[in-house]
Amino acid sequence: MFYWLYLQYSHYLQSVDPASGGYVPVLNLLKYQTLRTGLAIFTAQVVVVAMGSRFIRWMKARQGKGQPIRAEGIERHIIEKAGTPTMGGVMILAGLFAGTLLWADLTNVYVWAVLIVTGGYGLLGFLDDYSKVTKQTTAGISGRVRLVLEAAIAMVAVALIIQFAAKPPESPELLTSITFPVFKQWLIDLNWFYLAFGAFIIVGAANAVNFTDGLDGLATVPVMIASAAYGLIAYLVGNYVFANYLQLHFVPGVGELAVFCGALIGSGLGFLWYNAPPAKIFMGDTGALALGGAVGTIAVATRHEIVLAIIGGLFVAELLSVVIQVAWFKRTGRRIFLMAPIHHHFEKLGWSESTVVIRFWIVSIMLALIGLATLKLR
Repeated sequence: MFYWLYLQYSHYLQSVDPASGGYVPVLNLLKYQTLRTGLAIFTAQVVVVAMGSRFIRWMKARQGKGQPIRAEGIERHIIEKAGTPTMGGVMILAGLFAGTLLWADLTNVYVWAVLIVTGGYGLLGFLDDYSKVTKQTTAGISGRVRLVLEAAIAMVAVALIIQFAAKPPESPELLTSITFPVFKQWLIDLNWFYLAFGAFIIVGAANAVNFTDGLDGLATVPVMIASAAYGLIAYLVGNYVFANYLQLHFVPGVGELAVFCGALIGSGLGFLWYNAPPAKIFMGDTGALALGGAVGTIAVATRHEIVLAIIGGLFVAELLSVVIQVAWFKRTGRRIFLMAPIHHHFEKLGWSESTVVIRFWIVSIMLALIGLATLKLR
């Protein structure tokens, strides 16, 4: 909003005083994405921290027993985490939307595509959390129904990008193509079939983060790390000079997503204030689905979908552990892991919750650095 107001005032000033060139001292700094990214981080963090205590008290008063804990899960979780309110994702989304809407360019199609997915998935997660809390069961909305709705929302966002985003002058087919790390010239143009591929990436990322959200702070920090990595990627591929130097595919306008990533990091920092062990509130599906969907959409927008498997490798491992466990159990009646998702497997091995969380954070940082390294390997 502030960026839009700055542009309007700058145009007005130029119309009444052409000699000024529309230049406004101090306010002219708003044209820099780096500054607005920093402001988005600060704004989102302040919003989440400011609303935190009141929101948690309000949720405790209305949720009663809090989020139901799986009876077949880790025994001590039933005792330690019982009564902890959920739907903390509402706090995250409040900060995320505030930071983005105030500081991002609201005429940018990429910004709106990511906001559509984030808001839509946040609403789905909220309905799922609400169903669990009111019915006091770990089963929320039907998984099949939720996947269909997630895919529909993702396709709308991808279609919006394909239809309205500026086409790169050097490779106009890029918006419907799969790119590959390391191989600069290797493109596979799927045309409108890219809708299904993009939706697969977004839905997969959303559910992978949702599976990861099982311990205090476990999903929050890796999402922030992935956001930081993709914020840098968005800034680089959205800048022609940097993209050309690094031999990356230039994507006009996508650099504005760095501001969104900044808001995501800021809201994550604010939420971590209350979600750090022992958590006072869980993000729930409201936050996990929204954040995962946001990261997946950014990966699609920046044309770095494959790199998401590296940067978000922790989320991939969590998702695969569940898929493998369920498939193997149905086939043989036996389990590969002591418990899935895989973070519970390590708890069953005797690792403390804080040990699992911090080591998973370290793995996330390492994977993000490896993913960023692919930018230079051309």
